Amino acid sequence: MTAAVPRTRVAGTIAELRAVVDERRAGGASVALVPTMGALHEGHLALVARARELADVVIVSIFVNPLQFGPGEDLDRYPRTLDADLAALDGLGVAAVFAPTVAEMYPGGAASTRVVAGEVGSLYEGASRPGHFDGMLTVVAKLFHIVRPDVACFGQKDAQQVFLVNRMVRDLDFPLAIEVVPTVREADGLALSSRNRFLSADDRRAALALSEALRAAEAAGPQGVEEVLAEADAAFGAHEAVQPDYLVVVDPATFLPVEPGATGEAVVLVAARVGSTRLIDNARIRLG
Repeated sequence: MTAAVPRTRVAGTIAELRAVVDERRAGGASVALVPTMGALHEGHLALVARARELADVVIVSIFVNPLQFGPGEDLDRYPRTLDADLAALDGLGVAAVFAPTVAEMYPGGAASTRVVAGEVGSLYEGASRPGHFDGMLTVVAKLFHIVRPDVACFGQKDAQQVFLVNRMVRDLDFPLAIEVVPTVREADGLALSSRNRFLSADDRRAALALSEALRAAEAAGPQGVEEVLAEADAAFGAHEAVQPDYLVVVDPATFLPVEPGATGEAVVLVAARVGSTRLIDNARIRLG
């Protein structure tokens, strides 16, 4: 008879989670946090693997944060797969999963005190999803206070989020490091996303337009930003299922659009609705 595999420890309350962290810190352990909204895939597991390299104790949070969903967005539709997520984390060396309820995180209802993302938070994803980044930064700030990690791991796929979290840590003097892990992709180039599960077979093929646009942008980099945008836009082609939202080249230091004639490192951001599913992607390129 095969012995049962122990399940990953789950903390449902802030007090439970702090007790786990305090116990391990008392022994001198360092702590890494991997914040997620669940529906874990190989991209999330890459964050966990990197966290294990950086710290003695890994905490994974699983919380679908209502503050970062606007009216008409997919809050109710967003996948909630806690049992499958816990199974995926078994054996990966995670000390605890923090899986609070909305009432635990926001006991008085939607938080009145929030972190404001500023100008960059109103651009690109922020323009399409007003208030999204304020909600994201607010819950990340709460998680940082609850867990008090030495390092937190985020994925490069959410490049604008990573920029804003890094800036918040710097501006508000959070005593931790941010580790950015490269985007994990399918063999054909599609960036892994919890929302990919909503793509039909036809939509899944059409979704490759995002990564194809990024490859075209990278190839055109030596010719300048105007050519980058032209080639990336052309790479979208005439996919009936794909409705582009934005395609922009930004300065990684400011996350504002680069000026014509700019040279050096840049980030290409792209978003599109494929069928009924909204996807984002990005790539670092060199201009000039």
